[in-house]
Amino acid sequence: MNKNWIAFQTILIKEVTRFMRIWTQTLLPPAITMTLYFIIFGKLIGSQIRDINGYTYMQYIVPGLTMMSIMTNAYANTSSSFFGAKFSKSIEEMLVSSMPSYIILLGYMISGSLRGILSGFIVILIALFFTRLHFVHIGMIVVMAILSSMLFSLGGIINGIFAKKFDDISFIPTFVLTPLTYLGGIFYSVSQLPPFWRKISTFNPVLNIVDTFKYGMLGITDINVYFGFSLTLALFIILFVWSLILLRRGTGLRT
Repeated sequence: MNKNWIAFQTILIKEVTRFMRIWTQTLLPPAITMTLYFIIFGKLIGSQIRDINGYTYMQYIVPGLTMMSIMTNAYANTSSSFFGAKFSKSIEEMLVSSMPSYIILLGYMISGSLRGILSGFIVILIALFFTRLHFVHIGMIVVMAILSSMLFSLGGIINGIFAKKFDDISFIPTFVLTPLTYLGGIFYSVSQLPPFWRKISTFNPVLNIVDTFKYGMLGITDINVYFGFSLTLALFIILFVWSLILLRRGTGLRT
């Protein structure tokens, strides 16, 4: 047990040190991007938009932008880092060692989660310069931030496992995550959509994650928060088991 703990600590410290050392590439760009979102959408465009459910447009988009930063950074961290380990073949050394697969998975997953949560915290700090924030259900905020960051960290690991070249790790974020994110109710309320598109939107998992987190911050939601939380938890369990199976089998990792 002690050996496993040391192995877990080693992976975690290595990964956290990696993204902190290059903070100008991992933490600064999201901060600049979110600042631009607040200025352009919140101040310039938002000043022309009426209040939504009693909140200004600036206040309304804060939860969505925070969650977007958490999801994209958690995913980016593990997909690039895991593929880098696979490319350098260092992952093979871990697989043939006595280290259990779940220790490898936990090390990468939690390190990606830490980057995602740190990025989300930075977004909240930036938002304080533009508007007054609300934290209605602190427990829901914390749980959804942790659960969502771990979920997308696992997604990044799976992407890194199946990727054959560096270009492959940008395919899912570009063609899947980005559309789902922008259609996930970050910049608008789903209740504003026509009935048909409102029903279609409910099948978007990102919408359920964002709206459940929004409920934690603002106390408002367009979906059933219990369903949103249950869906996030179910997806996390599915991806965790899938990732663990892939690691134990060495799928796409051994050459």
